Amino acid sequence: MPKIDILMPAPMSPEVISALDDHFILHRLWKQPDASKFLNKTGPHIRGLAVSTLAGRIDHALFDRLPALEIVANFGVGYDNVDARGAASRGIMVTNTPGVLDDEVADLTLGLLLATIRRIPQAERYLRDGLWPTGSFPLSPTLRGRRVGILGLGAIGKAVARRLDGFGVEIAYHGRARQADVAYDYYETPVALAKACDVLIAIVPGGAATRHLVNADILTALGSDGVLINVARGSVVDEMALFAALRSGTILGAGLDVFENEPNVPAALLDLPNVVVLPHIGSASVKTRAAMGQLVVDNLLAWFDGGKPVTPVPETT
Repeated sequence: MPKIDILMPAPMSPEVISALDDHFILHRLWKQPDASKFLNKTGPHIRGLAVSTLAGRIDHALFDRLPALEIVANFGVGYDNVDARGAASRGIMVTNTPGVLDDEVADLTLGLLLATIRRIPQAERYLRDGLWPTGSFPLSPTLRGRRVGILGLGAIGKAVARRLDGFGVEIAYHGRARQADVAYDYYETPVALAKACDVLIAIVPGGAATRHLVNADILTALGSDGVLINVARGSVVDEMALFAALRSGTILGAGLDVFENEPNVPAALLDLPNVVVLPHIGSASVKTRAAMGQLVVDNLLAWFDGGKPVTPVPETT
């Protein structure tokens, strides 16, 4: 039986590329001198896509060029880079990589929270700049006595909550609906959650429904001792409103692993002393990224072997 043609629009890890080469005819679109000409010739034969956020938006513009496309295997639990509803309307399956990254992202979230509140990066810079002999680093705020609100209590949100339980802090949450098996206090709106807490952790999916969900009203509700942690998608936070809130003292500080226009980060945010910034590394460990890549491969293999992918997204099931 001839091998199936798979298209990879942008580079993925060498392990994923190697595994797909073993099982499929893998076409590397980024290596084509004329992508449009290549798609005109080869597009009708492509039955699968392996994509990450580096590929940009995957929607009708590409679907139209791939009339035989059956599946889009996305690298990442978030798949707002893929028009899943548009894919579903064409009978195209979409998969993602949930589960294998939950603990890694939760670990990073706690690290970012502690770094932001205890001002760990600022303290390190103080030492490296030779300032310790001139006097002690200023006292930091504390996690003690705080109430943490989790905006989006999905699998990763629950992993974050389990870790926070060990820190002895109160936990509350907001999501699309109250969860019957969750003992934490539930708030009907994000504003109500922010008003009741002084730490807000955003871990909701990206996309149009959550764009700028964390806005000026929520930041005001969070208050002058409040800390925002965003490990969701950059689009979830209104960065202009966040900059204004940080500069004016409307909130105390923020820890950000994601940004609206990655990898470009507004200089205005970088210049603020009360922000800790990371280059979107929530799941970026060798072990976890390897597991995510393997799940991309497994989804493609399972689909073409029997039409039942391992982790389909809800829109296409």
